[in-house]
Amino acid sequence: MVFAPSENEMYPEPQSVTVDPSPLQNELEGAFRPGHFRGVATVVLKLFHMVQPQVAIFGKKDYQQTLILRTMVRQLALPVTLLAAETVRAPDGLALSSRNRYLSQAERQRAPELYQALEAVAEALKQGKTPQESLKRGQLDSTCWSTDYMAVRRAQDLSEPSPADRSLVVLGAARLGGTRLIDNLEVLL
Repeated sequence: MVFAPSENEMYPEPQSVTVDPSPLQNELEGAFRPGHFRGVATVVLKLFHMVQPQVAIFGKKDYQQTLILRTMVRQLALPVTLLAAETVRAPDGLALSSRNRYLSQAERQRAPELYQALEAVAEALKQGKTPQESLKRGQLDSTCWSTDYMAVRRAQDLSEPSPADRSLVVLGAARLGGTRLIDNLEVLL
């Protein structure tokens, strides 16, 4: 069964009450898309109330969003189990996304470079490099790419990592032509 509500069903009147998620909403992706996570959390909460699912699955490709929604579910004691599905990738490593359709043929050929940059950072971390040293290995060609952010964070809460942390995630967002791509890679040390 598929529940596909109309816009009028979701928003029968102007939305004046919203969910204000954790401070994490203002970092990384949130710094470049102000209010985005407030909108996501609000519409997901509404959907959870309308559908009352036992399980909801979100993709790890939107890592920060999944963590924000997990926090919402936990702190609001919502009766739903939130699962995170692995990112689905093309054979060349590009994370599958509806945004990929906006890439020109030449841009599509370069698009896997974002994932390759994340892999380079992850490899440096595994070799014992600090996050700051590792990020230098993940720089994208500035003649083609405009990087919004590339960061190493703790996987469980996206806070800045300490030297003792072993479960990390490398996150990146960059524009290739007119298309903004996001991706991430979990790293276990």
